[in-house]
Amino acid sequence: MSSIAPLTGAAQSEPPLFWLRLRRSRAALVSAVILIIITSLALLAPVIEFLLGVDATRVDLFNQYAAPDSTHWLGTDEAGRDVFVRLLYGGRISLLVGLVAALGAAVIGTTIGLFAGYHGGWLDTVLMRTTDGVIALPLLPLLIVLAAIDLSKLGIPEAIANSEMASLYRIVFIIAIVGWTTVARLVRAATLSVRTREFVRAAEAMGASSAKIMLRHILPNVVSPIIVATTLSIGVVILLESVLSFLGLGIQPPIPSWGNMLTNAQELATRAPALAIWPGTVIFVTVMAFNFLGDGLQDALDPRSVRR
Repeated sequence: MSSIAPLTGAAQSEPPLFWLRLRRSRAALVSAVILIIITSLALLAPVIEFLLGVDATRVDLFNQYAAPDSTHWLGTDEAGRDVFVRLLYGGRISLLVGLVAALGAAVIGTTIGLFAGYHGGWLDTVLMRTTDGVIALPLLPLLIVLAAIDLSKLGIPEAIANSEMASLYRIVFIIAIVGWTTVARLVRAATLSVRTREFVRAAEAMGASSAKIMLRHILPNVVSPIIVATTLSIGVVILLESVLSFLGLGIQPPIPSWGNMLTNAQELATRAPALAIWPGTVIFVTVMAFNFLGDGLQDALDPRSVRR
C-alpha cells in the first residue's frame, strides 16, 4: 500500500494531456497572452481613463493632432480626443461583437449539426442543403445589404431603431445568422461518428429521449470542434465588423470601434497616418492572435494530432 500512494499522487499531479499539447504550441501561448493583455486593457478602459486624467468623449479643438506625451500616450485625433483611451473603448465594442456573434453562431450551428447528424434522413438532407445554400451566398455583399436595411421600416419602434446601440445589436444579429455554417458541418460530422457508439445505443435502449441523448451524451463528445471553430470565428467576426464599420454600415459614432476609427482616419491618412495605423495594427494583431490560438487548440484537442 505504501508503494502505491506515491505513484497515485504523482499521477494526480501531472497536468492533463490537453495542457501538455497546448504548451508545445508557442504561437498559441503567445497569442493567448496577447489576447489576455488586450482584453484586460479594454476592460480597464474607465480606470485607465481616470488615471490618465483624460476624457475619451471630450472634444478639444485646440489640441488637435497632439504628439504623444505623458497624458496622451498615442496623441490625439482630429477632434482632440485621446487616441489610446478611444482604442481601449473601441476594443470593448469590437471584442464584444466578436465574442457574442461567434457564440450566437456557435449555438445555431451546434443545434443544426446535432439534429442533422443524430436524426439523419430527410431532416439531415434539408438542413445540410440549407447550410450549403448559406455557404454559397456571397458573404460581404450580403452583410452590406442586410446592414443597410432601415430598421424602422421593419416595424421596429423608432426609439430602438434610432438608438446608439441599435447598430451594435444589428451587426451581432446579422453576423450570427450567416456565420453558423462551419460549426454546423463540423458538429454534424462529429455527431455521425458518436451516435453509433455503445453508450448512445445503451441510452436509446433505456428509453432516453432524443433531446436528452443529444445534450447529455453526444454534445459533450463533440465540444472540441465547437471550441476550435468558435475561437477561429471570433477573429473573422472582428474583421467583418471592422469592414462594415469602415464602410459606414457597422457600429455608428459616437460609439467607438476599431472599424469606425479607421473610417474617421481614412481622410487624414496624409496628415495624421498614425490615426489609421493604430486601429489597423490592433485589428491585425487581434485577428492573428485568435487564428493562432484556434490552431493551437485544434492540435491540443485532437487526439490524433502528432507534434514534433
